[in-house]
Amino acid sequence: MLGRVTHVRTADELADVDDPAWAVLQEALAEAARPATVLPVDPAAGRDVLFRLQVTARSMLGALAVNCGGLVIDDGWLRILGGGGSGLPDLATANNLDDPEQVAVPPPYLTVAYDVLGGRFAVDGGGLGIQPGQVCYWAPDTLDWDGLGVGHTDFVLWSLTEGPTQFYAGLRWPTWAEETRAIPLSQGIAIYPPLFSAESHPLEDTSRRPVPFEELLSLE
Repeated sequence: MLGRVTHVRTADELADVDDPAWAVLQEALAEAARPATVLPVDPAAGRDVLFRLQVTARSMLGALAVNCGGLVIDDGWLRILGGGGSGLPDLATANNLDDPEQVAVPPPYLTVAYDVLGGRFAVDGGGLGIQPGQVCYWAPDTLDWDGLGVGHTDFVLWSLTEGPTQFYAGLRWPTWAEETRAIPLSQGIAIYPPLFSAESHPLEDTSRRPVPFEELLSLE
């Protein structure tokens, strides 16, 4: 997780490290239980994101920022943020991180992933009141944050297992994959009646439509 920056390091210092986490992620991707796409990233843009994060490529967070635009899992249902592109924001922009030399305090939490329904995953930096360093989920059916009991690296590796299938069992309908696959990453799926209402079940009977993803983020 990000901490208070006492010495600003260059992008080269952050990227050129021993034991980068990208190798670990590549192994996990090769054995992934779920369909996963690695989005391309502009190298200069990725290094800029790494610089704004002020984490090294030895961390999973840094590895994602500098090596890929993000990960798209389960036909776009789950979107893990990286260096940005293809309709996904980068980690720094999603968290309003600017020049690290001008940042007085770290953010209260760091958004690291979204799902197609507007749910979001974030590392608690102390602002969520759950546990610093723990990945938490803001659920569109409860409108609240809940801790997942893991850090960012384990969360990313979990996303490539069958874990998301169980996690989202109550939020998916028979044609979710086809509907998700049909929209760009800049969009999500709005459901009416809303997921936090009792009338939203069964989900297959709801009204669903693609909307700009920013519209879903405004629900928090």
